[in-house]
Amino acid sequence: MTDPTRPLAASPPAAGAAEQPLGGRSALVTGAASGIGRACAEALAARGAHVHVVDLDGERAAEVAATVGGTAHGADLADAAAVDALPYDVDVVVNNAGTQHLAAIEELDPERFALMQRVMVEAPFRILHRTLPAMYARGWGRVVNISSVHGLRASPYKSAYVTAKHALQGLSKVVALEGAAHGVTSNCVNPAYVRTPLVERQVAEQARLHGIDEAEVRSEVFLEHPAIKRLIEPVEVAEAVAWLCGPHTSYLTGSELVLDGGWTAH
Repeated sequence: MTDPTRPLAASPPAAGAAEQPLGGRSALVTGAASGIGRACAEALAARGAHVHVVDLDGERAAEVAATVGGTAHGADLADAAAVDALPYDVDVVVNNAGTQHLAAIEELDPERFALMQRVMVEAPFRILHRTLPAMYARGWGRVVNISSVHGLRASPYKSAYVTAKHALQGLSKVVALEGAAHGVTSNCVNPAYVRTPLVERQVAEQARLHGIDEAEVRSEVFLEHPAIKRLIEPVEVAEAVAWLCGPHTSYLTGSELVLDGGWTAH
């Protein structure tokens, strides 16, 4: 077991390490064909990592992998066998894949609720179950879980999503405690609404549920709580993820990096 009192590093810095802090490392990013996941794949690749681009849409995953010089994996994260077939010998895991469905609790199909837990809670667990031993063996690893402001706060009509994000944060903290002695950190990034296809798909649903037009959804729902009145760009989340995987964050673990524009300051 690694000495927990000593600062941990995977290996002596190599030439060019400042520009390529993840040179020689590998990363697995789920939901990486678009939005936050794609931005994370690009940011980690820019820092030298070989990125395993995982997405339900295998064709788009292949396009991203070709762009970043990584490897594509088309996988349905609701399928346990597909999750267990993903690469396990990686240094960085970014659990990003997610799905959203808006409905009042009494109208929400229990199967939909269960599906969302499989994708956003069970799949991250299964991935970490298989990847942590290799990280432990090397004495270095970084786990970043893309949570949400809804991992800290609740909103109506989002019972499945809020439940999943709260559960993911609990998992992240347990990984932080168990991985600390092995040089593995685990943290969450908690953005408010990000300019992604997932958010754009919510506009019509929110308009229907709140009885307002789509323009009002953007201004009155998405931007009601943040003090900074704009959507977050995917690259802003990705840069936070890359920083958590960098050389100066070995003591930062079990935490939430909240990118909510001041939402939770209320």
